[in-house]
Amino acid sequence: MNPSIAVGMHNLHRISNAQTRSISPENFTGEPGKGGMAETGPALYAARELGQGWKVSPYVVIQPGETFTLGRVEDQGAIQHIWITLGGEITWRNSILRMYWDGEETPSVECPIGDFFCNGWESYAPVRALPVCVNPGRAFNCYWTMPFREGFAITLENRNAKELICYYQIDYTLCPVEEDAGTFHAQFRRTNPLPYGQVYTVLDGVRGQGQYVGTYMAWGSNNNGWWGEGEIKFYMDGDREFPTICGTGTEDYFCGSYNFENGETHQYETFTTPYSGLCQVIRPDGLYRSQTRFGMYRFHVADPIRFQQELRVTIQALGWRSGGRYLPLMDDIASVAFWYQQGPHTPFPALGSANDLEVN
Repeated sequence: MNPSIAVGMHNLHRISNAQTRSISPENFTGEPGKGGMAETGPALYAARELGQGWKVSPYVVIQPGETFTLGRVEDQGAIQHIWITLGGEITWRNSILRMYWDGEETPSVECPIGDFFCNGWESYAPVRALPVCVNPGRAFNCYWTMPFREGFAITLENRNAKELICYYQIDYTLCPVEEDAGTFHAQFRRTNPLPYGQVYTVLDGVRGQGQYVGTYMAWGSNNNGWWGEGEIKFYMDGDREFPTICGTGTEDYFCGSYNFENGETHQYETFTTPYSGLCQVIRPDGLYRSQTRFGMYRFHVADPIRFQQELRVTIQALGWRSGGRYLPLMDDIASVAFWYQQGPHTPFPALGSANDLEVN
């Protein structure tokens, strides 16, 4: 009956002393026996004939410029599932998700909410992966295991000009955390446009021991033709000029091949699988939607990239020019890097202003 934060089909039958808790607008603290007690809330009018216990507080309203604490716990255990969906006249790039572990001052997760859930282009794209599911109605689900030893805090910042409506639930377990458990990290970056001849940096400055577990990219093409010849490279543990891991092409890293092209229709073919996907292709509409844009994810669940001291990840942006020559591209590229590590993390680069993040 020893509790464990690691849960799967292989051990789901084992009875544990771990304690299950859940935070939502109906129970902000996660305390046992305290759910659904709200006597006032945003749905009070709808419940006025029924009273307490009848869906009085199913969501929160976050005002422009406000950062709302979705959940805060002082204990030991792991988050096992997060469900969240947003409403209001807002953009996902202006809705910033942050997570803090064990009293740290700078976040281990800092990311626009859509990109964190592999939806970086302000429009719904279904995702059927193991760590992330995005389901009809813009329902964001996360199944990354997120250990904490002294507690956690999760916040959502509303940078929009109008109020943000947020329904959410954070499901977690309280139990001892294994000594070798790393803490979860996710870092967003964007370069628009990528300067000519430069490589795009997915992640840099990671120090300590850990493992890289995933990449999401929102890639906007600014040229005709194929855009994904570039190689992804993982520099680790003393690598300088040349990396330990070098891929063969962008679509190859995301577990596709030959330009993600359907050989019969000669069109990009979207796919979403447990570990990888081309989950979104936005095509020009002949009017204002002028660029082709792509959303791709690759989760290293079965093949984590382990590093002992440091990690840097880059990817080239390459197309083709005349004469069979590579063309360095100046594309709009955004990414989220996912990893676990032990010890304190290096503070992230500044996220940027709303104008820096805006999809345009």
